[in-house]
Amino acid sequence: MVPQEFNFSIFEKCIDIVVNQAGYYGIPYEEAYPKAKQYLESLGLAEKLNTPARMLSGGMKRRLMIARALVHDPKILILDEPTAGVDIELRRGMWDFLTDLSKKGVTIILTTHYLEEAEALCNKVAIIRSGEIVESGTMRDVLSNLSTENYTLDLSKNPSEAELSALKAYEPIVGDHAITLSVTKEQKISEAISRVESLGLGITSLRNTSNRLEAYFLELTK
Repeated sequence: MVPQEFNFSIFEKCIDIVVNQAGYYGIPYEEAYPKAKQYLESLGLAEKLNTPARMLSGGMKRRLMIARALVHDPKILILDEPTAGVDIELRRGMWDFLTDLSKKGVTIILTTHYLEEAEALCNKVAIIRSGEIVESGTMRDVLSNLSTENYTLDLSKNPSEAELSALKAYEPIVGDHAITLSVTKEQKISEAISRVESLGLGITSLRNTSNRLEAYFLELTK
């Protein structure tokens, strides 16, 4: 279990915090030390092994907590908002680490307010509102319930007023040589693309720009 609040001795060295945790599970020192060193290095703390925890940044302290939780090779890892207050680079690195961990067979239960994080990492999801589960299932099944998604199309030229009028069913938002369309399940993105191409607007790239899980959550709360 990795709680949101830090709960280790800030005066101990990082390596000692992780090795001492292994001792609670009966792991001898000669086995615990290399294992602790491995996890700390995997989490980007190779240069902080002998640094007192109080001297770490918030993101480093959070990674130290994860290393401590993993040192006895648990089958289930519970993470309570592991990337809260962590900068973008560290967050992405932690995502990669957790993805690799999951592939190795560790079941990870993640609570997070970053819904794009849940969408990127989780196979199954439960959405909680006012203490009640209002939706649950595989990520694919939950996202299939989303009624509308936004797609941004990069174009070879800016659309004219007449061309925008022809696309009004998709509530177009114009950018610089780009247009964002709101596409319902009934309309389908393939139909929207065909419509744009029929107007002579060359599409150079296409991307889904919906924060899909967040959008579906907002639909649930309407």
